[in-house]
Amino acid sequence: MGCFGRCDPRRNSAGFNQFDEEKGLRTMSERLAIYPGSFDPITNGHVDLIRRGLRLFDRLIVAVAVNPRKATLLTADERVEVIRQVVGDEPRVQVTSFNGLLVDYVRSSGARILIRGLRALADFEYEFQFAHMNRRLAPEIDSVFMMTSEENFYVSSSLVKEVAAFGGDVSSLVPDPVQRLLASKFAGGPVAPDVMK
Repeated sequence: MGCFGRCDPRRNSAGFNQFDEEKGLRTMSERLAIYPGSFDPITNGHVDLIRRGLRLFDRLIVAVAVNPRKATLLTADERVEVIRQVVGDEPRVQVTSFNGLLVDYVRSSGARILIRGLRALADFEYEFQFAHMNRRLAPEIDSVFMMTSEENFYVSSSLVKEVAAFGGDVSSLVPDPVQRLLASKFAGGPVAPDVMK
């Protein structure tokens, strides 16, 4: 069988990496995916995608994006901590944060798959551009798009923050730890408008 590019003796006849403990190569039996996002805050829609992602992949890394140019209501540490509370002791989910380009983080994690959620046509247009830029930067990384469930398709972090800021009930939109965290954030009155986006 011919090789695509340079032949690699560590690959089997189908072109897949064999397990090599010394070199840390992943086997095809472990399917690792990254679910990136700002998660400011995590919503029930995000949680639904994590659950469904675990049906497709053996392990999932929920990667909280840290962008110093983007104002957020919750700090990176708060977002990581509340997501850890939400996923509990699920051993197949790791929660962490990252800086810089997403593709660089994906490479460093050893994953080759990104999970992205789609709610509406506007999401598709943005994700289409995002996926193609990632493909240009890292051709070996693929994106898997998952449609949000019917009960969560209108839920966004921005909407949740806006409702919570005015004292609205967001209990059906976010997990309990998030609801408590939002209540404490807004207990002191209005927050800066730029963190509501």
